[in-house]
Amino acid sequence: MNDDNYNPTTDFVRVGVKSGGCSGLSYELTFAKEKKEDDKLFEDNGVKIIVDKKSFLYLVGTTLEYSGGLNGTGFVFNNPNAQRTCGCGESFSL
Repeated sequence: MNDDNYNPTTDFVRVGVKSGGCSGLSYELTFAKEKKEDDKLFEDNGVKIIVDKKSFLYLVGTTLEYSGGLNGTGFVFNNPNAQRTCGCGESFSL
């Protein structure tokens, strides 16, 4: 966040879902300076995470983990609602 001029103590990580990707829906992970009225707010290890209302319906129960393994580094979405995912793990369908 610091590298992109965001302040981890006051700004947010926005997690969302959008149309597209191999399986129909894809995950979105961005930074935001403001929380919108219909955003759900979560906090973990001092990181403020916001999810818009529509994306929240697709992400209920999802865990977001950081992986630094042999397959590369990055975030991994573990979504119990996904019936099918693509090989890269960045898209899913219900």
